[in-house]
Amino acid sequence: MSDNEQPVVNTVSRRWPVVSGAIALVLAVALGALILIRGNLPFEDEAEWMQEIVEHRSPLWEVPSLLMNFLGGGWFSFLLPAVIAIVLCVLRRFWSALFLAVSSVASALLVQLLKSIFGRPRPEDMLVTADFGSFPSGHSANAATLVVCLGIILWRAWVWVAGVAYVVLMMLSRTYLGAHWITDTIAGALLGAAVALIIWAPMAKRLRVESTA
Repeated sequence: MSDNEQPVVNTVSRRWPVVSGAIALVLAVALGALILIRGNLPFEDEAEWMQEIVEHRSPLWEVPSLLMNFLGGGWFSFLLPAVIAIVLCVLRRFWSALFLAVSSVASALLVQLLKSIFGRPRPEDMLVTADFGSFPSGHSANAATLVVCLGIILWRAWVWVAGVAYVVLMMLSRTYLGAHWITDTIAGALLGAAVALIIWAPMAKRLRVESTA
């Protein structure tokens, strides 16, 4: 990397992650506040969307949705980042492993905190068993956190493309299964991405050096 490029790297990797992450976090919390003001009731569009889903459910979509439910929640949502972190350690990318681990834990804890604060009831027609607290979606947050972390660690276009597709599919599967309203999944994705971006900021220089070593 040339001397002319170095200041750009420092500026981009230290400032915009915090700003963009903070904006995403504020948007997620603001959305929750708006829902709370409305009495935790669904918006008209998402209520209609849920009604359409319930009326047109099919095994063709139910099976992949249940697969996404497994991948994004429960014990597997902790196992997957742990396995990836171990692989990164084997590859001697210790800062990357730490970044992924801290982001995953912070995202999960923040989701549970917001679930307790907002206390939004889940939709009634659920196909899966879930704990109380619909806002925000933990599955969507887990997916977004993992994708942003891997995108930053690997820094490949295909990772971002595949990652965005994975997050969108996770969000759709949560509404299809009746586990969340659309706004829950939007807030979850914003929250997961925000946490990863904010935690990336203090580690950015070390991660960049580690990736080019």
